[in-house]
Amino acid sequence: MWGTAYRRTFLTEHGLLFPDGHFTDVGWSGLAGVAAERVAVLRRAVVRHRSRRQGSRLNLPGPHQHTLLDQVELVLTRAAVAGLSAERARALFDQLFAHVLRTASRPERLPSGHRAFFRRAGRLHRKHRPGGYHAPAGSLGVQHRLLATGAYTAFRALRGANRVASRTAERLPRPRMLRTRLRYARELRRPLDPRLAVFCAYWGRGYACNPAAIHAKARELAPHIRSVFLVEADQAHAMPEGVEYAVIGSRRYWEVLARATYLVNNANFAEGVVKRPGSVHLQTQHGTPLKTMGVDQSTYPVVAARSGSFTKLLGRVDRWDFNLSSNSHSTQMWERAFPGSYEHLEYGYPRNDVYFTATAEDVARVRRELGVPEGATAVLYAPTHRDHHTGFEPGLDLEAFCEAAGEDVVVLLRAHYFYDQGRPAGSGRVIDVTAHRSSEDVCLAADALVTDYSSIMFDYAGLDRPIVVYADDWEVYRETRGVYFDLPAEPPGPVARTAGELARIFADGSWAGPESSALRAAFRERFCLFDDGLAAERVVRRVLLGEPPEAIPPVIPLAERVPAPPPRPS
Repeated sequence: MWGTAYRRTFLTEHGLLFPDGHFTDVGWSGLAGVAAERVAVLRRAVVRHRSRRQGSRLNLPGPHQHTLLDQVELVLTRAAVAGLSAERARALFDQLFAHVLRTASRPERLPSGHRAFFRRAGRLHRKHRPGGYHAPAGSLGVQHRLLATGAYTAFRALRGANRVASRTAERLPRPRMLRTRLRYARELRRPLDPRLAVFCAYWGRGYACNPAAIHAKARELAPHIRSVFLVEADQAHAMPEGVEYAVIGSRRYWEVLARATYLVNNANFAEGVVKRPGSVHLQTQHGTPLKTMGVDQSTYPVVAARSGSFTKLLGRVDRWDFNLSSNSHSTQMWERAFPGSYEHLEYGYPRNDVYFTATAEDVARVRRELGVPEGATAVLYAPTHRDHHTGFEPGLDLEAFCEAAGEDVVVLLRAHYFYDQGRPAGSGRVIDVTAHRSSEDVCLAADALVTDYSSIMFDYAGLDRPIVVYADDWEVYRETRGVYFDLPAEPPGPVARTAGELARIFADGSWAGPESSALRAAFRERFCLFDDGLAAERVVRRVLLGEPPEAIPPVIPLAERVPAPPPRPS
């Protein structure tokens, strides 16, 4: 209701007035939906909804709960007069009775008159049920049928049984889980293994990011340490040959977590993991923060609602001994977002070492593997996740962009790691590389990067290749997620606010022009301080080998670094 715009003429022509009473959003939206002939949905959020921490007042118990049925009856009566098509009538009926069944299944909201509510709802169901209506499958369909027949006692019994079963399932761990947790408790009584390290990336999504780079360097510099990577079961098949791994949740998983002296993660280990005296936890992070992180998210309702308990977050932070940083900006933001007693390691991101060790042959090989045509300009498009979206939305018509940007342009689509894939390629000029294991390989293959607010820009800047920012919804993103600096004012390259502007930047060559180079140089001075190709070695020597800080290889000055050669030298 509050997130919808209506033409004034539409309201006056249909004589639409806001209904009286409670649950007016149900009544108004239903009446407007019955009258509407067309509905357009905006991709971008245009309203910031601040939810009350206590929840909606309409969820509180009281006699006002009965007025929900007044609104439902009002809408269904209007729909019957309007003569909606069968498809629209069924959709409206399902939507309205979803509200009704939610209230009917919560008798505590109706301390008096719950049976009366149920009986009246049943009469409405029988009277206004569309012709040929079929109840939904599963438990919801059973509720529909019980409501329609007025079977109040059976409905209460069904809802009670479901809720008891749900609470019991939450309290009682599954037998296998119980056995593995007991084994974990027993293993915790055994001494730490000084030659055991465990690694995990992105909550078990595979062999990737900083943990994988550190793991690889540890096998080279610290071969006496047994390194075990933790992965989800559906990722086990993709583990590189020769890498020892344990499936998350398995008996072996809890065994190595209990005994490991070194624990390396770019996110956080499970809530039940114990920080043992003498163990060393390294938090590697997985990006430079543009968007707010950690406790800084608490003032942004959209993301805070999905972040869980900030108290539990700080408990996980208390397990950290070291926290990795790739630039001074990150160090300052991590101190704010994750307050704790850990030591900052300003060593750079090990995952970015490959940007200084890869050869021209490596770049050409990756382009061939990804299917980049010979002589094409490969533009990596990597949009970030938006907390106010429920799924991946490209935000850009990629085929139209290719047509307008130039006949040699192809797009490498890399969606955020929350999504298994981006979208099916509509033509040979859009290549979905979301599922490719290594984002570093994808960056090496690209002639340029287009992103909105993804932290990939900070890593890609180390390659000293062109970056274009597509900030079509910057204001919305800034308001819903929160940011640490004004990206459009301090960008790594040209900024486009519309799809047309973005295409023109590539069509006229300004994406690789002198202004683009100047912006990128300033950005690299600020955000590429420590990434020089030696980050993994520094981490292994300091954390796994225990070498003193003064023995760690110093950072190579920015002017002396030589990034991997671009795919098509200018």
